[in-house]
Amino acid sequence: MSEISPKPRPKPGFGAPRDDRKGRNPGRGLIAALDFVTASHVRAVAFLALLGLLFILPGFFNIPPIDRDEARFAQATKQMVEADDFVDIRFQDEVRYKKPVGIYWLQAAVVETASELGLPRAQVRIWLYRVPSMLGAIGAVLMTYWTALAFVTRRGAVLAALIMCSSILLGVESRLAKTDAFLLFTVVATMGAMARIYLSWQRGEEADRKAWAVPAIFWTGLAAGILLKGPLILMLVVLTVGTLAILDRSASWLWRLRPLWGSLWLLLLVLPWFVAIYLRAGDSFFADSIGGDMLSKITHGQESHGAPPGTYFLLLWITFWPGAPLAAMAAPAVWRARREPGAQYLLAWLLPSWIVFELVMTKLPHYVLPLYPAIAILTVGALERRVLSRSWLTRGAAWWFAIPAILLTLVIILAIALTRQPAFLAWPFVAASLIFGLWAWRLFDHNHAEGSLLNAVMASLFLSIAIFGVVLPSLTPLFPSVEIARALRSVVCVGPKAAAAGYHEPSLVFMTGTSTLLTDGSGAADFLGQGSCRFALIESRSERAFAARAEAIGLRYNVAARIDGYNYSQGRTISVAVFRSEGTE
Repeated sequence: MSEISPKPRPKPGFGAPRDDRKGRNPGRGLIAALDFVTASHVRAVAFLALLGLLFILPGFFNIPPIDRDEARFAQATKQMVEADDFVDIRFQDEVRYKKPVGIYWLQAAVVETASELGLPRAQVRIWLYRVPSMLGAIGAVLMTYWTALAFVTRRGAVLAALIMCSSILLGVESRLAKTDAFLLFTVVATMGAMARIYLSWQRGEEADRKAWAVPAIFWTGLAAGILLKGPLILMLVVLTVGTLAILDRSASWLWRLRPLWGSLWLLLLVLPWFVAIYLRAGDSFFADSIGGDMLSKITHGQESHGAPPGTYFLLLWITFWPGAPLAAMAAPAVWRARREPGAQYLLAWLLPSWIVFELVMTKLPHYVLPLYPAIAILTVGALERRVLSRSWLTRGAAWWFAIPAILLTLVIILAIALTRQPAFLAWPFVAASLIFGLWAWRLFDHNHAEGSLLNAVMASLFLSIAIFGVVLPSLTPLFPSVEIARALRSVVCVGPKAAAAGYHEPSLVFMTGTSTLLTDGSGAADFLGQGSCRFALIESRSERAFAARAEAIGLRYNVAARIDGYNYSQGRTISVAVFRSEGTE
């Protein structure tokens, strides 16, 4: 990368083989710890796996189901387990054909295993449904390390994995029972395998016709990604390959991926379920997932998630924190190195897909998550060679302190507003996050960029503990479904049935049972009058209609409980009365 180095001595570019640094002074503190864990691959992998758990476990078990996507995914899996039907995907009686079956199978395997091991009420423990996301996130961190080894030193690969491990967006997705964390794992494995094939071709190495491991990783990752989220992973691969083919005026390296046998292996993995769902539902799955979900997101914003181009670029400074400030400083050097094989591959992975996501009308923060590993590796490549920008971009180091200060202030204000408690238990972790963020900012210079990044990672760890581990689980008004389910579990009668009016969030169905009837006030009154051990869950805005119908049919009832809360999906306060017919206890 001599053209972007301030020194005349040539340095290896992105993708060039390079030995780990020797003779480093172990130093003290975080740098010494990094020296220790990067001494071997075994230490590095063990360290990253352990750190991944430290980042993810706070709040993993005690944050209630999140509306609406997480609860929908979990409920669909729950119904698969209840019905012992692992082909069809449903939320109550409504088909859910927006995504393939991969994540549901993974979640069902965890829930079934927990049930077999004797865990009580396994089907309503949301953390079990999150286990695939946790494993996918840790796998993605390890795959980032493995992928980065093709571009930078072992030390740099650990730093790239740390950037991913500590990123805010991955921290959120690893705690949600949906597809995106595990999809990231499959994408990084696929792109890392393809990177090794491409870079070996660029170096002029002879193809090893007996080597199947890397092509097998590529095709297996591709198949898993398709089963998780359909053609999205294909888009990433095709755009990357197409861009490289245009720049190199050749794509002959693709033969090293064993496309014939690989395609057969991919079809063997993905076709059985697609054939099964076609035989079950005809072409409705393909119409709903491709036409109703994917294509409609391109043309207009779904579920009020439309946003203009540039949205992801603005979100990057929060969702990719704490790596974002260094990414900005690395950008000029990366662009100057864009024709070097390593940088060219990573930019081909990043830029074409990023442009597509910016142009698509529907925008959600996690859509660009599969592109973040490329940014992390590019950033570390510039950091290792000490070619970070020395311009005004260095002022971005203040972001290491600003983000925890802003986010922690907001969540503590939220805690006070909802619970009238200032979340005192979180304050030691708040202080630690702010101190490490301040050190990362104030100690930053080009000779200590690595140390600043490590301090920022520590700031992110304590930020995760404070927000996910302490504050969010304490915000009980945000999770009224949990309190409603608790009220139903406390009744004397056996097998309570419920109907809900005015509050129809998916988490309510997940927590209270698949048979929960979602209706209006009048329908809830009719339901309550049809037998004993029945309960009507009536939001205050539907109480008038409920009372009018109850009077008309002569229904006598009383209030078993009342739950006040805040429906963040609709942005309004709610009050849900749990009514029971007279004689029901």
